[in-house]
Amino acid sequence: MTLRKRKVAKKKPTRAPHVSPVELIHGGTPKRKRLNQWLATGICGNDITSSCLYVAAIAAVYVGVLAPVVLLMVGLVLYLYKKIYTEVVEALPLNGGAYNCLLNCTSKLTASFAACMTILSYIATAVISAKTAVEYLHHLVPTFPVIHVTMAILALFATLTIIGITESAIVALVIFIFHMSVLVAFCILGFLNFPADFHILKENLQTMPALSQIPVAVFLGFSAALLGVSGFESSANFVEEQGQGVFRKTLRNMLVAVIIFNPLTSIISLNLLPLNDIVAHKDHLLSHVAIGTGGDLFKTIVVVDAVTVLSGAVLTSFVGVTGLVRRMALDQCFPQFLLKTNRRGTYHRIIIAFFLLCSSILLVTGGRLLTLAGVYTISFLGVMTLFGLGNILLKVRRAELKRTYRAGWITVLVAVSATSVGIIGNILIDHRNFLFFLHYFIPTVLLVGLMYLRIPILKSILMLANYIMTKILVWRSKIIDQITAITEQKVMLFTRGGRLDRLHEAFDYIVKNESSRHVILVHLYSSQEENEEKVIREALKPLNQIFPSLKVDVIARKGRFGPEIIDTLSREFGVLKNNMFIGAPEQKHHFSVQDLGGVRIIF
Repeated sequence: MTLRKRKVAKKKPTRAPHVSPVELIHGGTPKRKRLNQWLATGICGNDITSSCLYVAAIAAVYVGVLAPVVLLMVGLVLYLYKKIYTEVVEALPLNGGAYNCLLNCTSKLTASFAACMTILSYIATAVISAKTAVEYLHHLVPTFPVIHVTMAILALFATLTIIGITESAIVALVIFIFHMSVLVAFCILGFLNFPADFHILKENLQTMPALSQIPVAVFLGFSAALLGVSGFESSANFVEEQGQGVFRKTLRNMLVAVIIFNPLTSIISLNLLPLNDIVAHKDHLLSHVAIGTGGDLFKTIVVVDAVTVLSGAVLTSFVGVTGLVRRMALDQCFPQFLLKTNRRGTYHRIIIAFFLLCSSILLVTGGRLLTLAGVYTISFLGVMTLFGLGNILLKVRRAELKRTYRAGWITVLVAVSATSVGIIGNILIDHRNFLFFLHYFIPTVLLVGLMYLRIPILKSILMLANYIMTKILVWRSKIIDQITAITEQKVMLFTRGGRLDRLHEAFDYIVKNESSRHVILVHLYSSQEENEEKVIREALKPLNQIFPSLKVDVIARKGRFGPEIIDTLSREFGVLKNNMFIGAPEQKHHFSVQDLGGVRIIF
């Protein structure tokens, strides 16, 4: 008994890991089990494939019998974005999605704008999906209190995410498989019930808009139908939890599901229901069609499927936002206390904060989700558009970065144009969408802005304290200590040589984007002939006059750049890997950006 107790006592610290700055330096974050393609697809697939429940009807409202054509156009846009996401995420395989892409191509503030839109998209996805799932359930059990059950669903998936991503992914995969099975059954029964003479489809064809009205109808229908691609961006926000090569497969799986089932459900509904009935039952089209193809039993199955898959989309939001906020906290865009983990290695503070935020918005709106629908539409289309723009910047500014795939320029430009048109179209459909988006976007940006501008804010507070409270010196000293503590944090910059223009670009980036003013400049050389320490020190003389606020220490060492030297220097100098800056790795390097543990590419 004594020996057993001793063994437990030795293991106890490893069962309760938490992330601290020291652990981040020494790689103390607990290792996570990587997701395979089906578990990862289950998480992000539920969100995007839940669009089958409503997107066919939404397209029919604006474009009528041409809805299948519009949905195929949306599928083509998704195919283009599959190439864009593949290039960017496989070149920069770190959590954060559009934020990670823009962070490595532009400034931290610009990247934070994309992150704010992503967070808003996740909030809207979680609340709308949970609320809509309960509305479907309310048809089967009218006694259920909608708001309370919605909060219960949010709490359930928050708990699953806290338990662990692998465990929650299994639940998501079960939901995804059930959903795909129901859609297959829906399509088979639908085709079997087609009228022999196709008289309903012929009647619907008579309602086709006039030739002059078709362009406007297609434009509006295409913009509205882009709701069918929401969720495609989610996989990029938890790519670090996925196994090698899994990310590309998740994109493929989501694309195949959308490009097959969305047009098919539209074709089936147009063959079985008059267009007026499709529009009238747009909120629950599939369950209405199910009555005619499989009776009340099949309708119940479709409703249950709608409840489960919409609930699965809630899980997608929790997993995606956890990966994004963790990355932003590591980059000091959010408070560091969010990085604490529990004994299962999950970031429970991020998850609980997201749950409370979603619940509060649900209560504030009273379940009236028109405002969040506008936020949802503009946010996710904006995120995808920014991701495409990030791909362009990656091509221009990080041409040397090693890639496993390259999207063509035409692909990127067409995709960005398509989602930009979708944003304009949704604003024209209802201008309140944009106003509702601003109501939520502006406060979110202000929160990030406060973190980004905390040094000027602290200096302003200091000036005010000196003016008003000159006799209370203790306040003044505390604020000075706080500013000093932030500015004395070290950042490390790797340089290949003493090129003045490259060093100027790097120092300019640090001054504009980082609070730290202490730079450790590292030069690695393989032989004494390649040692350019003297050249570097000469180049620093004019730079010291240009950037007088920077304190620069030059370290020249014999060694080869790679993950090993990153780990060694991080431990030796106490610098977080997220605060190490490098130039873009070239094709000749044997390692990927992910192997370097989160270092940032700034030139």
